[in-house]
Amino acid sequence: MEGSGEQSDPQPQHPRDHRIRDGDFVVLKREDVFKAVQVQRRKKVTFEKQWFYLDNVIGHSYGTTFEVTSGGSLQPTKKKEEPPSETKEAGTDNRNIVDDGKSQKLTQDDIKALKDKGIKGEEIVQQLIENSTTFRDKTEFAQDKYIKKKKKKYEAIITVVKPSTRILSIMYYAREPGKINHMRYDTLAQMLTLGNIRAGNKMIVMETCAGLVLGAMMERMGGFGSIIQLYPGGGPVRAATACFGFPKSFLSGLYEFPLNKVGSLLNGTFSAEMLSSEPKDSASVEESSDTLEEKQTSEQENEDSMAEAPESNHPKEQGAVEIISPDPAYKEPKERGSKKDYSQEKQRRQEEQRKRHLEAAALLSERNADGLIVASRFHPTPLLLSLLDFVAPSRPFVVYCQYKEPLLECYTKLRERGGVINLRLSETWLRNYQVLPDRSHPKLLMSGGGGYLLSGFTVAMENLKADPSLKSNSSTLELHETEEPAAKKWKYLESDS
Repeated sequence: MEGSGEQSDPQPQHPRDHRIRDGDFVVLKREDVFKAVQVQRRKKVTFEKQWFYLDNVIGHSYGTTFEVTSGGSLQPTKKKEEPPSETKEAGTDNRNIVDDGKSQKLTQDDIKALKDKGIKGEEIVQQLIENSTTFRDKTEFAQDKYIKKKKKKYEAIITVVKPSTRILSIMYYAREPGKINHMRYDTLAQMLTLGNIRAGNKMIVMETCAGLVLGAMMERMGGFGSIIQLYPGGGPVRAATACFGFPKSFLSGLYEFPLNKVGSLLNGTFSAEMLSSEPKDSASVEESSDTLEEKQTSEQENEDSMAEAPESNHPKEQGAVEIISPDPAYKEPKERGSKKDYSQEKQRRQEEQRKRHLEAAALLSERNADGLIVASRFHPTPLLLSLLDFVAPSRPFVVYCQYKEPLLECYTKLRERGGVINLRLSETWLRNYQVLPDRSHPKLLMSGGGGYLLSGFTVAMENLKADPSLKSNSSTLELHETEEPAAKKWKYLESDS
């Protein structure tokens, strides 16, 4: 079983970083359900059929547990000590318990009346236990399972945690695996390890996983080094990257470059005029990415409303993403100023994007990247064969694909091309375990697959042709290999005679 742990932050954290502030991105957690939101005052948030405001979470530490009270207010809860196990009355087995629906004296109308009176979920659960005729006949394990099930249904307990690679990858894989190409979190951990992602590196990434792979790399590098993201279409999609809540210092080393200009960069025909000739596609990356993020947000909100209604049909882990624009007035600059100011602002942003593209092109032209990560919905063979030219010798590369067959073709092409060693096609296998006293066992349901990885290292191909001494030595070695040793010759002569 292979898995990944939570990534530690290379930068030293200040005490204030452990406090939730207005505008921070956080992840709401309830049991195995996650949702990424941005903290804003008087902003209504819907999570697991409940709505509330996040005003009261500001100033508290990450990991604090809150209870939803009347009026949508969140109040921090305190951990209560459970009664010792000796005081519990439990049966020896469950063989005589019949699930006929008549063991509970409280009806749905009674429970609804208790909710209308403002009684907390903990008290409702206690009354359900007292009015159950079969609770004391159940075994101790069955009682714990019953209490856990009722608490999940009636207690509105929410934990606010800090976003991390593991949490966001679990959230996306549980709810929207198609947006990250069905990449499981342990596969993402293997990519970061095999790609040698660390601070100070100069990395190239080509991904169509909503920015999850990019965010994982930025978290691992800690704001040190540079990342060049190659994107298809009008601009990069970084919905998952925004959920990490990185500071502005992390974005200084992030560059983007259009994928359709890579061929001209390899041929030496790339020029600055090529970027200015297509301002809508390459210069306005921020506007296009904002539009894509807004479209993705609306789709996710629609899916949330559809999925949260039949809760019984989704027993597995669920998650959601909610990207909130920090300032609504910023999205409509025409309303706050004249058209002239808007055109000047747009031209300034286009010029900044064009400058960043030229910087990315200069970094790629050096052809000394420390690694390459590819995780896209496109066929990996043409991408990898062209992008490997930008990677320095003796550097790792990792390619992810949901299916094995494209990577097998890529493996064959790389063997024919040369310039790579230690090629390895692998699939990680993950199985979750329930770890509880006297009942630890593998879970009945497990993931069917998390994708495949093709990894290897680059080597210099032109050293043999450039150095004549190496060439002469290689020809001498070939003569020695083809010529038979003297001892074998004598044996053949003796046998002939």
